[in-house]
Amino acid sequence: MKYLIVYILLVIFTDDINEIATINRVKDEAAKAYNDGDYGEAIKSYSFLFDSLGENNDKILLNLSNAYFKAQDTSNAQFHYAKLTESGDKSVKSIAHQQLGVIATNTGKYDAALEEFKNSLRADPGNNDARYNYELLKRLIEENQQQQNQDQQNKDQQNQDQQDQNQDQQQQQQDQENEEEQNQEEQQNQQNPQQEQEQQEEQQQQEQQESEEENEDEQAQPQPQETEEMEISEEMAKMILEALRNNEIQYIQQNKKKAKKPKDNSKPDW
Repeated sequence: MKYLIVYILLVIFTDDINEIATINRVKDEAAKAYNDGDYGEAIKSYSFLFDSLGENNDKILLNLSNAYFKAQDTSNAQFHYAKLTESGDKSVKSIAHQQLGVIATNTGKYDAALEEFKNSLRADPGNNDARYNYELLKRLIEENQQQQNQDQQNKDQQNQDQQDQNQDQQQQQQDQENEEEQNQEEQQNQQNPQQEQEQQEEQQQQEQQESEEENEDEQAQPQPQETEEMEISEEMAKMILEALRNNEIQYIQQNKKKAKKPKDNSKPDW
């Protein structure tokens, strides 16, 4: 009976020694793979330690999370880091928050990253990496905000300059149009007297031409001849009058003689 108990204890002790040896060997393999950059192999080794060998302590889980992070498996890394934020080990908890802050920074979630870095420093104020990341990110955010403000100011200034330039161009165009219109009015004012003079001269020429045509028509028509007045002396007038009277008396006397002669019926009337 005594030998049986000793045998059982030896078996158990041997198993424990073998298990410890296996754990140490796997840890060494995982660490070597991680250091060599073979993060896939490191993930397998740390997962075997955590899931199969019962090494579910926070440091093994932290190494597994780091291996996921290095392998750029952000989803699994974030999942395991989030578990470690509840760790009782302040150092592990601080590192977990720090790494979550780095992931948030890489994805552009700067406000969430700042909060994670703050939580990291609350867990372990001596975490200089977390402090450096916090101060660096805060400065970058401020500079980025200033740059955005400056860019906005520059954009606003450019818009204002463009508006001013457009207004200047419109004013110049308006001034040019006004100047051209004024020049046209001046040219018209200069041309109007000349045009009026030309119109007057043309009208005068037309009137003169019409007048000449009327004169030509009048000259072409036959003019009535005026009767020439004859001057007769009083003595000549008496003589003419006396001659007329004598002729008249003679004519009357002859007619009387013809009437006294008897008509010869034997002769024809003619």
